Amino acid sequence: MDLDAIRLEWSNAQHPVAPPGPLEHVLPLTDRGERYVSYSRAVRDLVRPRLLENRPSYQLVDLDTDPGLTLKFAPTTFFEVFDVKQALAHEFKAAWLASCRAVPDWDALPLRRAIGDPFDPRRLLMSPGISTLTIRRSSCGDHRFVLHERDGDKVADGGGLCHVMPAGEFQPSSVDPAVLRHDFSLWHNIMREFSEEFLGNPEHDGAGPGQLIDYRRAEPFRSFQQARADGALRLWYYGLVIEPLELGVVQLTVAVIDDVVFDRLFADMVETNDEGRVVGRGGRRDLPFLGDAIERLEPRLSASALTLLHLVWCDRELLLHS
Repeated sequence: MDLDAIRLEWSNAQHPVAPPGPLEHVLPLTDRGERYVSYSRAVRDLVRPRLLENRPSYQLVDLDTDPGLTLKFAPTTFFEVFDVKQALAHEFKAAWLASCRAVPDWDALPLRRAIGDPFDPRRLLMSPGISTLTIRRSSCGDHRFVLHERDGDKVADGGGLCHVMPAGEFQPSSVDPAVLRHDFSLWHNIMREFSEEFLGNPEHDGAGPGQLIDYRRAEPFRSFQQARADGALRLWYYGLVIEPLELGVVQLTVAVIDDVVFDRLFADMVETNDEGRVVGRGGRRDLPFLGDAIERLEPRLSASALTLLHLVWCDRELLLHS
């Protein structure tokens, strides 16, 4: 679907989602022999990644597919979702190791079992990030795409994996409550990630209270908006998927940018950013969009990145020649 066909609705009501169960069996011990109260606190003390902030996020509370797709959101925080996802991941890995690397029995997965239906936002706390596969559409047919290798010393999760670029949490640019509704837009979120991950700009976290980003006039957003208005930057929405290990929800999107416009927008594209490095070779910061290239990369890709690449490869005629 075209990105603009996705309808977003806001809910001011409280939508609490109960934790799936006790977390003691997946939390490490402090130096005093006590259990950490949360996974995020343990990561802060033991791993100390450079990027770990409890920012406001958008919680998916409902969706409607008739007609089209409508997504309803309410406020949550990054840590609320992060703590649940990582507890589920560690529970599964511990059970997998205990079962000699076989699929564990449900009795060994009390948190996962307690959730029941992982596709129900009333049972699983969901804050669906946005992962965008960016393709440089060539007039000569030599289409290329951008891939990002996440640095485990910089990010809280997914270190060492390759992922599509840009990708990030669906959240406002500032902790200021006034920004919560102003930034409630998939396109605004994608533009900020382009600015940060492709151009290396500092994270748009709001320089002060009440300072809203002017997406129509401030650069680089003005240039992104113009490219889209001219039809040289096109965006599609593939839907929502759930990462199997941590049950993290991701919105899959695709950006196809004409080569001349891509080269102008990202003339100052960085090799590394705050979350890792851009994958490339031969002095380039992109990869050939070919079936065998995707196949070779498969062992290094995150589950959602691999899914999106396969979907887009199947739809390449529509996406690249429309």
